[in-house]
Amino acid sequence: MTDLDYQDRAEAVLKAIELACDRINDETDADIDNQRVGGMITLVFSNRTQIVINLQKPLQEIWMAARSGGYHYKFDGARWMDTKGAGEFFEHLSREASTQSGIALTFQP
Repeated sequence: MTDLDYQDRAEAVLKAIELACDRINDETDADIDNQRVGGMITLVFSNRTQIVINLQKPLQEIWMAARSGGYHYKFDGARWMDTKGAGEFFEHLSREASTQSGIALTFQP
């Protein structure tokens, strides 16, 4: 994947997260505060826990840090998959956000 392809695909992920937070906040009581600075988004839940998603341009990866640990995702041609087998990015983000918020939440590409 070229650097430009990576940038386009990774930016689409960040935009999808921002849009999902807006939808979740409109439809649920989750009250996620999402703050974006450059290639990083911090999701802060009402219980003050956080999930941080950031782009790792030199490695062409997306990293996620949650209460359960840190995860690295690479694009496999179709989806962003964890490099150590934790699954697809949006499915994993949905599980982590649900756990940290105490509400079933869904993030999608």
